[in-house]
Amino acid sequence: MHDESLNLGAAAIGSNARPRSSRGPALLAVARQSAANSPFKKWRRSAETPLRPEPVKFGRVAALLLGASLGVSCRSPVRLPPADLSAPGYRVQQGQALWKPAKTRPELAGELLLATKANGDFFVQFTKTPFTLATAQRVGDQWQIDLGSDDYRCRGHGPPPVRFVWFQLPAALAGAGVSGNWSFERVTTNSWKLENHRTGETLEGGFFP
Repeated sequence: MHDESLNLGAAAIGSNARPRSSRGPALLAVARQSAANSPFKKWRRSAETPLRPEPVKFGRVAALLLGASLGVSCRSPVRLPPADLSAPGYRVQQGQALWKPAKTRPELAGELLLATKANGDFFVQFTKTPFTLATAQRVGDQWQIDLGSDDYRCRGHGPPPVRFVWFQLPAALAGAGVSGNWSFERVTTNSWKLENHRTGETLEGGFFP
């Protein structure tokens, strides 16, 4: 009797049950896809995956910061050839310097190279090994300045822009004076300081004997 009751109950349940929809597998697939794309699932995947930040190139970042502080963004189709400091007539000096690009910027310590000619041509380069932070050059009536790895460059003819300390340095050391808001001071026999009183930019340094 007990088995018959179970069979009858099962038959009754079966008669009242709704037939399975043919859309069931499709709906199940949509539900699984939705769960896989849910914010919680994405957060879980990101939490389980180790973070691997992209490497940042110091030279490029420095150039962007320095260029932004100086307002440099000009380019020209004409580019000066690389300086040949072994050519006759160049007087090459090497030393160290502290550069503060602006009043609100920190000082940058690095190596300074200055090569000058009697005719007024010069080449200035400021590096923080292994990166080149600034390069300024003048050949005849052409001038060029680069900040970083060619991220910011200005080139032109005639007198170079007075706002760049790198164009002020050769003339100041030669005793020809400075332009604009710049001042030049001899601290000791081999050390000096350039300062822009409007922007707060400074360059202090000295050359090896």
